[in-house]
Amino acid sequence: MLLIPAIDLKDGHCVRLRQGDMSDATLFSEDPVEMARHWLAQGARRLHLVDLNGAVAGRPKNEGAVKAIIKAVGAEIPVQLGGGIRDLDTIERVLDDGLAYVIIGTAAVKNPGFLHDACGAFPGQIIVGLDAKDGKVATDGWSKMTRHEVIDLARKFEDYGVEALIYTDIGRDGMLSGINIAATVKLAQSVSIPIIASGGLASMQDVEALCAIEEEGVDGVICGRAIYTGDLDFRTAQDKADALSP
Repeated sequence: MLLIPAIDLKDGHCVRLRQGDMSDATLFSEDPVEMARHWLAQGARRLHLVDLNGAVAGRPKNEGAVKAIIKAVGAEIPVQLGGGIRDLDTIERVLDDGLAYVIIGTAAVKNPGFLHDACGAFPGQIIVGLDAKDGKVATDGWSKMTRHEVIDLARKFEDYGVEALIYTDIGRDGMLSGINIAATVKLAQSVSIPIIASGGLASMQDVEALCAIEEEGVDGVICGRAIYTGDLDFRTAQDKADALSP
């Protein structure tokens, strides 16, 4: 089970939101590069970056910070980025900067043809972020709910050749309320590509619960607020996950 620290970027700083609300942001660091180095030192084997401004604007807004993070740690661990990536030129540019994976969210739902083209042009480097509440997918920085069922879209995107799916329960994100294990397992059982859980990771109990379903196809989890507040010690949690992995 891969524990992936999240660095959410807003106005060049590292923050955490509650339920995706841009007006409810907690500043954790004014230096995201130093934060990236910190998680690397704590044993992180991948980093998850989110351009929050970009997700709202529909185009990258924190490219300077992203490039600086890649320069600092990208040679040692893979870095993935989501938020505002909605055309092939942007994908090519950020991958050329050294990103390992690009996460497509809103654009995958609104323009599946674009996702299909991206998977063909950049095989093995496209991850889809499915953000949902009560089984329905949300878009546009979680501000809009759709009628799309998570599982239906996941199966469609699997056929396109996406590398993995990040499944976020937006009702739990940033709330330290625990991972939605049941919904995550249901999704993992519906497709054969890896699922990365997200939203609500709060404690070692969540890590243990995720490890228990790893064989269903849940390969990783995004770690957010809990590792910043100290509710969960990242290094201890990754060590525990390694010990529990099948």
